[in-house]
Amino acid sequence: MCGICGQYNFRNLEPVQRREIVDMTRTLAHRGPDDEGYFLAGPLGFGFRRLSIIDLAGGHQPMSDQEESVWVVFNGEIYNFKELREELEGYGHVFRTRSDTEVIVYGYKQWGDEILNRLNGMFGLAIWDVHERRLVLARDAFGIKLLYYKVDQGRLYFGSEMRAIRATESNAPEIDPTSLNLFLRYRYTPSPHTIIKGIQKLAPGTKLVARDGSCEVSRWYKFMPTPYAPAKSATEATEELLELYKRAIRRQLISDVPVGLLLSGGLDSGLLLALMNLNGRSWPTYTVGYGASFADDELEDAEDTARLLGSNHASVVISQAAFEKALPRIVASLEEPIAASSIVPMYFVCERARGDVKVALVGQGPDELFGGYRRHLGVRYGALWSQMPKPIRNLISMGVHALPRNETLKRGVYSLAISDRMRRYEHVFSLLPGDQVDGLFQEGLLGADAGETMLECWGDLAELMAGTNELGGLQFLEVRSSLPDELLMYADKLSMAHSLELRVPYLDKEIVEYVERLPANLKVRNGSRKWLHRHVCCRYLPKSILRRPKRGFAVNVVDSWFRNAINNTMTESLLDGSSAIYQYLRPDAVRELFAQHISRRNDNHKILFSLVVLEQWLRVNAGPVTAGA
Repeated sequence: MCGICGQYNFRNLEPVQRREIVDMTRTLAHRGPDDEGYFLAGPLGFGFRRLSIIDLAGGHQPMSDQEESVWVVFNGEIYNFKELREELEGYGHVFRTRSDTEVIVYGYKQWGDEILNRLNGMFGLAIWDVHERRLVLARDAFGIKLLYYKVDQGRLYFGSEMRAIRATESNAPEIDPTSLNLFLRYRYTPSPHTIIKGIQKLAPGTKLVARDGSCEVSRWYKFMPTPYAPAKSATEATEELLELYKRAIRRQLISDVPVGLLLSGGLDSGLLLALMNLNGRSWPTYTVGYGASFADDELEDAEDTARLLGSNHASVVISQAAFEKALPRIVASLEEPIAASSIVPMYFVCERARGDVKVALVGQGPDELFGGYRRHLGVRYGALWSQMPKPIRNLISMGVHALPRNETLKRGVYSLAISDRMRRYEHVFSLLPGDQVDGLFQEGLLGADAGETMLECWGDLAELMAGTNELGGLQFLEVRSSLPDELLMYADKLSMAHSLELRVPYLDKEIVEYVERLPANLKVRNGSRKWLHRHVCCRYLPKSILRRPKRGFAVNVVDSWFRNAINNTMTESLLDGSSAIYQYLRPDAVRELFAQHISRRNDNHKILFSLVVLEQWLRVNAGPVTAGA
């Protein structure tokens, strides 16, 4: 796990200045405190910071082949590198290190860009082909790692984080209003957009190729899920999925430094620990809690799981005061505003884990793959809605919309009436109806097509998901959009803020591709979510764990804190007319959201938390910050 950056003057081929590459690279020191490296060759420059995990002595980057015809900088881990190395040695390639980076070098020499499809892992990488004068940037299939870029007057800048690119700029960052609109709709900014005008991020499974004076972005990962024929039985799927889990965890435990686990009180991380125990014992585990005064606190549940499964467990307890004090620091680490309440516990649990280990596994993924959220129930059984007589549907809709503080249910009922599949999904993901979000903005700031932007982000995915059912289609988008650009993005930024590598075994390529071909009734069955995943859990987890409610580091405690804080300290940033958000938003519209929330007419805590995070982000990036046209 590392930080990479670079510059390629692809149009006029003028030499890159070493000072610029050094300045870019040193902004990423937190991602790689163990080593740094550089490669400059005329119009191209690479910078690298290393967090040493595999082949501590021999994994220095930038790395090349013996002829120095291919150069690579790489952030992430390739879990099948040993198998790839053996195959490449069969073709006559001679390796000089034990690192996974070197298989990318010789894999590119052997297969060209097809090497990307052969990699099982997480990565943001850059490959420089000396003879072809061709630069390839690529992000892994499910976007576990990030790669930002900027194209400006024939110069291409890139980095694992935006701060590397911003080190080349002398002006204050310029806000992109369309991206700001996306953030307020979804709590994150989907790829390829970022909140800063001119800086983009590669979407999961895409690559950028710069050569012959131009740059082109395209999708390299084109997996199309097709249902198994014949369909898998429940017994067969359970056995096969369990074996895939075991293989993935064996691969992802490969490390030359200590490995731990972020442990909540629930199923997903509990199963990870049980399967890790097949490869060793007494693993270090870490959880975050808020004290016994909260009924939903997970400290006791996580400690019980650790006791039952024999891990060396440590906990960190945070208070509401610590939450409020840390929020600006967390927002600064994220670089882009993300308004998921779980950013707070994630920051603190990563900080604690890094005191003991350099690598930690985390249980993200099963909710998206198997249908763990309430929205999946609505999508799974949405067809029943269309079969009801219209008068009954209208009566139910009226009743739902009359309910106070049930925004998720209201959006779900409304989305069922939308005939276009992609627009239906778009509405399921949004916090508020698009016209309500648009109405928050100052007059004339948004373009006429701002509301179509998410559909454009998904544009090249529609054909790939053509063979999926209704639930599978939503999950296909989640794995390639909301999961990487929200949960995985903040997991990467907040872990690397503490120089900690997070690995996500449930998003192993073999697992995702297997699950995406399974029918909906193995994911959500008889109203039970994550049905197949729970069946696998039953093999290794006691009933006391299986019966626990879903909490996920008890983020609902953070939601509760925010509801309380909305009445005091955090209210100031929303009600103060001089706050930075009012460069872009209408104070009266924001105050109306606040008034609805306080009067309990609507539950607006999510959009209000988004506004608080945005205000913190603007203050961290105080400029002046101007809005782009």
